[in-house]
Amino acid sequence: MPAELAGRRHLTELARAAGWHRRLLAGGLAAGAVALGLHALQPAPPPTVDVLAAATDLRGGAILAADDLRTVALRAETVPAGVLRPGDDVEDRVLTGPVRAGEPLTDVRVVGPSLLAGWGRSLVATPVRVADRGAVGVVRTGDRVDLIATVTTGEAHARVVAADVPVLATPPDAEEGSLTEGALLVVATTRSQAADLAAAAVTSRVSLVLRPPPAR
Repeated sequence: MPAELAGRRHLTELARAAGWHRRLLAGGLAAGAVALGLHALQPAPPPTVDVLAAATDLRGGAILAADDLRTVALRAETVPAGVLRPGDDVEDRVLTGPVRAGEPLTDVRVVGPSLLAGWGRSLVATPVRVADRGAVGVVRTGDRVDLIATVTTGEAHARVVAADVPVLATPPDAEEGSLTEGALLVVATTRSQAADLAAAAVTSRVSLVLRPPPAR
């Protein structure tokens, strides 16, 4: 009898242990089901698109290098039209105006090397803000102009900064309608002329003289 009683006790303990493990397993399965249910109820993260943005503040007329750009992820619904993306050919392209760090770049913010096709490797595409918006309105791609800087402080005097330069583009001005003076013009210049024009933009008003077409 003692052996039989001990055996029964052992079986009872085994049954209790099995029941405890079943309850523990059931509790774990229930908790897992709740966690999965909560995860399923969470909204999926919004889709994003990788785009190219300025890595630092960049000045208008800057020639883009790889270090000037970084990749950022934007929510798909906020991506601007014409945005530039990783893999696009943007190195050596010229900014039409200043860009803030983190600002996504679009196709209207840069002029491409294709504008310089046929002009030789010694020239660069140089954006210039001409004070007289109306004068820019009569200029067309392919025209040749003289760009004149007139000092705005002290005794006024004017000088020709770039003579007989070809017009590459008259891009739509992103700031049109604002208080910004003048209008944008993109011309082909030497690097030296580009530097002179950048300096003139700080201290002077830039105007243009439209040259007559060459005689045939």
